[in-house]
Amino acid sequence: MSPPNRNLILASSSAYRRQLLSQLGLSFTYISPNIDELPLANESAMALTKRLALAKAQRILRDNPEALVIGSDQVADLDGIILGKPHTAERAFAQLKHCSGRTVHFFTAVALTSSQHQQSEVVTTQVRFRTLSDSQLLAYIKKEEPLDCAGSFKCEGLGIALFESITSDDPSALIGLPLIRLAHMLGAEGIEVLTA
Repeated sequence: MSPPNRNLILASSSAYRRQLLSQLGLSFTYISPNIDELPLANESAMALTKRLALAKAQRILRDNPEALVIGSDQVADLDGIILGKPHTAERAFAQLKHCSGRTVHFFTAVALTSSQHQQSEVVTTQVRFRTLSDSQLLAYIKKEEPLDCAGSFKCEGLGIALFESITSDDPSALIGLPLIRLAHMLGAEGIEVLTA
């Protein structure tokens, strides 16, 4: 449990992030921040994800000033092209076809904000995709329906079979919430997850 008077809120409607955060064994609630996630002109993927993670946390903090709020965001980048959530099977196929045989950089930001402090970090994960046939891509999309995932896959599921390799110093980041970084941030706020 969190220390007294530390209302922990996850600024997200993502079931993936809720599941990840629950691994830390802390009590928390979640609220969807409902912010505009469109990139700014000439904004890099890394800058976009950091800005959005902070904006989500700050949006929820405005209505809950006594809380400690976690915001997170993820953006995939392929040679300077931002790959968002596909929302349709056709777009998912196009994204995965574009990624086949190539390396995609995933930038996952986490922010922890309170009325006194603000912390944020971005974790970079390099994903090398296998060279995949159209039939393999279509079969994957039909089986897993990764339409709400940046990059059109779920690495915690069958999506792992799409890859040659994953390089990251925080493996939970690719799923959507960098728990190693977040545990350090929580510690700086007096919440030690191993003894909470």
